Amino acid sequence: MKFEHLVAINDLSNPAIPVISRAELWRGLVLRAEMPKLFIPYLDDALIEDRTEVSMQRRLRYGELVVTDTVTLTHQQHVHYDVPAQGEIPPSTMRMTIEEPQPLALFVRFVYDDHLPDSDDAEQKMMNDYRRSAYQAADVDTVSQIRQLAESGQLDGHFNG
Repeated sequence: MKFEHLVAINDLSNPAIPVISRAELWRGLVLRAEMPKLFIPYLDDALIEDRTEVSMQRRLRYGELVVTDTVTLTHQQHVHYDVPAQGEIPPSTMRMTIEEPQPLALFVRFVYDDHLPDSDDAEQKMMNDYRRSAYQAADVDTVSQIRQLAESGQLDGHFNG
């Protein structure tokens, strides 16, 4: 199943809503990779096992389930998550790409791919619809959390990302 959607960051038509810069948005997306427990409340533990300027290897624990992934950062462009096949978990990817069709008109495009073809099976279709809905809700929550962090000044400078 492949699924993608856009989430608007700034509403330039409403001056009452603070505008977030591309740099603040980028720092928020990197923070989601570095400190996922801030964004995923049901995550029990997250450990960065290896880190370079452009990638990190993580181990995430959800109860008894442990998932390893690799996160690749392309500065102020996109964050790519790669989950290799492990145990009962099939391989999958997720990419968050910053789009800016005009200055400060920021969007994040979320793209999910589990590398499996879409199924004609009714039960599988229902499960995929549920997953799409859950992904979209989680992504809107991510953007909301980034907004809160930016508006409170927590994404200003002094951040390695």
